[in-house]
Amino acid sequence: MIRRRSFARNLIQVEIPVLLVLAFALAPFVWMLLTSIKPNADLSQFPVRYLPSSTTFEHYQTLIQRTSFPVNLLNSLVIACGAVVLGLAASVPAAYSFSRFRFRGRRMLMTGFLVINMFPIVLLIIPLFVLMRTLGLIDTFIGVIIGHSTFSIPFSIWMLVSYFNAIPKDLDEAATIDGASRLQTIRLVVLPLVMPGIVTTAIYVFITSWNEYLFAMMLSGETVRPVTVALQLFIGEFTVQWGVLTAGGTIIALPVTILFLFVQKRLVGGLTAGAVKS
Repeated sequence: MIRRRSFARNLIQVEIPVLLVLAFALAPFVWMLLTSIKPNADLSQFPVRYLPSSTTFEHYQTLIQRTSFPVNLLNSLVIACGAVVLGLAASVPAAYSFSRFRFRGRRMLMTGFLVINMFPIVLLIIPLFVLMRTLGLIDTFIGVIIGHSTFSIPFSIWMLVSYFNAIPKDLDEAATIDGASRLQTIRLVVLPLVMPGIVTTAIYVFITSWNEYLFAMMLSGETVRPVTVALQLFIGEFTVQWGVLTAGGTIIALPVTILFLFVQKRLVGGLTAGAVKS
């Protein structure tokens, strides 16, 4: 008979450590939110005041009305949506090919997609910057979208392959027997069944692009400036506008947090499904 773990033992070994890890992970976000609603007097007070003496939204008002932050939000939205479109346009056909066809070098390419993610993306900055400058795509939406897609497409392909593998090939053969072409089979039979995986991959690409900073900083400028790059403008050489900076960080974190809460089960399922041998 298996002995059930006592309440005290479960509390000490499981619940308290989980609560400590959760508190450690959430503490920076809680501090950012509290700082964004503090008056300026509290931000310069010493010793540090952890809780605001009064709640104010003046930093959010300043951010929206007196800076170009709303335009930067729109830029980030356009870039993230563009990265989703480009990422899916490349990932879906590639994932279908890897799932349905057997060709020389297939496994090596699939392994390469994972190996690419092991290297820091900073290695791609210089060659990508030179390429974009040669093509005249610096400080353009297309240039930043391509830059964001370079590191999201390989992992997106790996995720989608696992979803395509879950669909029996017998459905493709049945559609072919009924007279459907390859493209019709993909459009009418396969894609509707794999749509949950496509949605999950799209959200993964969107979140990755929305939070990306390094590529956006190198490939953007005054014309196309995402919010992640715009935040650094509030950090001066001698002063930091902590209230406006944390207000901007709170606004940036809000969309991706809501998205993740809605799709966390599907996103984790897609990530773990890639571990199944194909």
